[in-house]
Amino acid sequence: MKSIQRHLSLGLISVMVVVGVVLAQTSLWLFEAGLQRYLEAGLRNDSENLLVALVRGPNGVQLDEQRLAPAYQRPFSGHYFRIDFADTHWRSRSLWDQELPRLPAAGLKGNLQLGPEGQQLLVLRSDYKRFGQLISISVAQDYTPVRESFRLMRQIGLVLGVAALLLVLILQRVTVRRALRPLEVARNQIAQLQQGQRSQLDTQVPQELEPLVAQINHLLAHTEDSLKRSRNALGNLGHALKTPLSVLLSAASSDALKDQPRLRTLLREQLEQVQQRLDRELNRARLAGDTLPGALFDCANELPGLLATLNMVHGDHLDLSHHAVPGLQLPWAREDLLELLGNLLDNACKWADAQVRLSIGETPHSYLLAVEDDGPGIPEAQRDRVFSRGTRLDEQTDGHGLGLGIVRDIVEVWGGVLQLQESQLGGLKGLIELPNR
Repeated sequence: MKSIQRHLSLGLISVMVVVGVVLAQTSLWLFEAGLQRYLEAGLRNDSENLLVALVRGPNGVQLDEQRLAPAYQRPFSGHYFRIDFADTHWRSRSLWDQELPRLPAAGLKGNLQLGPEGQQLLVLRSDYKRFGQLISISVAQDYTPVRESFRLMRQIGLVLGVAALLLVLILQRVTVRRALRPLEVARNQIAQLQQGQRSQLDTQVPQELEPLVAQINHLLAHTEDSLKRSRNALGNLGHALKTPLSVLLSAASSDALKDQPRLRTLLREQLEQVQQRLDRELNRARLAGDTLPGALFDCANELPGLLATLNMVHGDHLDLSHHAVPGLQLPWAREDLLELLGNLLDNACKWADAQVRLSIGETPHSYLLAVEDDGPGIPEAQRDRVFSRGTRLDEQTDGHGLGLGIVRDIVEVWGGVLQLQESQLGGLKGLIELPNR
């Protein structure tokens, strides 16, 4: 979400800066062009007034100073003129000891000429024919105050533009955050779904998100239904096979095969292995129960029920105890950890005399899961052979390791380590170290 807001903010800033600069420059250019046209009209009017002020005198063409505007009499007033005719020229007193340059051609001088006192002048040259001779009149006006006004306008416009940009960014952030709030809610709900705190997403969402939420909910419902049907099918299959297996075991133990001891032994071994696998799968289905997809394993909530189920399976003579860090949640799927701990505890319960102990702890880099029993254990020399390549622990002739094959597979997938050690209770200790992801 933050990335989306950042991209939207950067995009909005870029667009607003480009558009703002273009609009500002265009507005200033149009305003300045309009002002110059207005000033040009005034300068042309001044030029015509100067033409009228030219009169015929005793000594030829003269300038009637009484018809001149007072600004032309005051030094450096900002209004100046120059009249060129024959081989001479006149200039206004306002120029004092400065000269107004003569433009090479009639018209308005776009680039401003440097005038007296460092003034920037807007100059207009007009050519006339009066009293039978060509007369060129150049009038100028100080353009410095206008340029200063433009500079001030640019500064004010820049401040106002930055303030407007900040305001728009604040409003945009509020608007985008409000518009993306449903996505943030959906993201939080998906996180809750992943942790097993809900089974579906809320359907009260904006119209644009309704198809996405509907598809996710449909997929969740389909997945959950598939899991339930698979679990039910497994349970039904297991229960359906238990009776035929019991019949076959009874037949293999009957006197009908007394004359064929090898065949009798082979049948009993194979049927017992099938029955053990069947019992293991039924235990997995029973331990998993009805769970939400992606539910995490909360030790405080899950361990008592798991131990109670094992007590019902193996009898109340076993003392099953557990110890876990208060409030600890393991970051793996609930079903997988129930399967892992269920098989590990089930193996311990089968060979324990009276006591089984489960401990779950946490280190800075890993989680430690330990299951101990007070049974006969496994000699140290046989532990490496138990985990040798191609060997399944639940197929060992001494009976140790039923269900440990599943435990080992899950631990390896999670990047952990499974070790068999000697327990302080006198039996076997299964120690699992899982990385803290």
